Amino acid sequence: MNLRRIFNNRYYSAGILGLCAAVALGSYLLASDGVFRIGYPLDDAWIHQTYARNLGETGSWAFIPGQISAGSTAPGWTLLLAIGYWVNLNAYFWTYLLGWAVLWLLSLTATYGFRMLLPQHADLGILAGLLVIFEWHLTWAAGSGMETLLSGLIALAVLLWMISLSDQSAHGINHLGWQWLGLGLLVGLSVWVRPDGITLLGVVGLTLIMTNVDLITKLRSGLILGAGFLLAAIPYLLFNLVLAGEIFPNTFYAKQAEYAILRSFPLWDRFFNLIRQPLTGVGIVLLPGLFWFGTETLRKRKWAQAFSTLWILGYLILYAIRLPVTYQHGRYIMPVIPAFCLFGLVGMVLLVELLTEQNFGRIIKNAWIIITAVILLAFWILGLRAYAMDVAVIESEMVDIAQWVEKNTEGESLVAAHDIGALGYYADRNLLDLAGLVSPEVIPFIRDETALRNHIDKEGANYLVTFPGWYPNLVQSAGLIYQTNGAFSPMMGGENMSVYDWMPP
Repeated sequence: MNLRRIFNNRYYSAGILGLCAAVALGSYLLASDGVFRIGYPLDDAWIHQTYARNLGETGSWAFIPGQISAGSTAPGWTLLLAIGYWVNLNAYFWTYLLGWAVLWLLSLTATYGFRMLLPQHADLGILAGLLVIFEWHLTWAAGSGMETLLSGLIALAVLLWMISLSDQSAHGINHLGWQWLGLGLLVGLSVWVRPDGITLLGVVGLTLIMTNVDLITKLRSGLILGAGFLLAAIPYLLFNLVLAGEIFPNTFYAKQAEYAILRSFPLWDRFFNLIRQPLTGVGIVLLPGLFWFGTETLRKRKWAQAFSTLWILGYLILYAIRLPVTYQHGRYIMPVIPAFCLFGLVGMVLLVELLTEQNFGRIIKNAWIIITAVILLAFWILGLRAYAMDVAVIESEMVDIAQWVEKNTEGESLVAAHDIGALGYYADRNLLDLAGLVSPEVIPFIRDETALRNHIDKEGANYLVTFPGWYPNLVQSAGLIYQTNGAFSPMMGGENMSVYDWMPP
């Protein structure tokens, strides 16, 4: 059996992609263990683990046992993690297994999408799957312990399903009610993974409006779509309303308040800072393809495909307006990268086909293939080191501090802290969350150190845990009693996390 037949066989290609996903993620995990030890590359992953553990072991939705709260941005992801605790699996094993499964499913979805969009090149579909596996942001996300990759998978699935429905309608197939219902349900489920999944409802609705069917069919399909969405989304809104008194989780409001100062910069500056993130890597060579895909589908009035491209742009603009943060390699906008990669790859294949008809076309084609492969692999290797260093910082700072607090502070003490993930997991202490995730009362004055000091005093905190530079005024009111000696944070231009004995006036 030759390679083309192997790649075109869905079972062989699925097996190859599953193996490649395991190699990609496993390499990142081995790198982190080699640099320091296994862990997660951001403290927020420990927030999910803490909620999941408490849910699995006590049946309560709480970060601090006995205190119900809405500090998980992604309750759907937390529920998946909780399964591991229910069946007594090792937490690392289950989390990484989920990461591998999502990465594999994402590669299968991208492969299917490529074959659907370019049926004449179906044998090349596996390349789309390999592309999303080895795009370094996505491998990083698979090992992050976060919901990011699952959000990207659902978004890509919604867009491809929408394109398929639009194509079926264009060919006169109008009995699609159950599919619109399913699509609405999937969009509704997306908000359980990330609140910004609701943006998918706009692009699906816009596509339905432009679908080439009669008005009655549009209205009927729209009602079915809306019913499916509400069926999944209303429980989510009620869930947050009961827990926090708001329809979205505390994190939705806390992050925007904490980084409000960034919105003072010009919008164009914020947007270009964000778009740099998916372009750092293979995205830069896929950008012409994405542009070509978007403009050609718009010119040919293939609305579903054109609007899918515009969704990527709109998502970036939305974050530029509301939360223009780029830390952790731009993880908030990583959900657009799978769609960016697929549509960019499809566009580049079409563009290269066009160029091969011109002089030097074959040279251009071969050069693009080589450049794409080299950049993809080079940045995947760079991402491997970035992941390992990110994990090392979290483990040598946040986890180290949390374990020290557990061993060296009184059980009934109240600890005020900004990063509460590892603290919640390792230290059985009452926590005052200065980031507002489980202490939403601080959100109105989240960046006001004077107000924070007064609140810490009012609550009677015994300790303050922070990086000194984050709250320079607060630490002046406290006595240093412990500081990590981690080498990785200073190596990356940061500082060591510290524990202070809080001394109220």
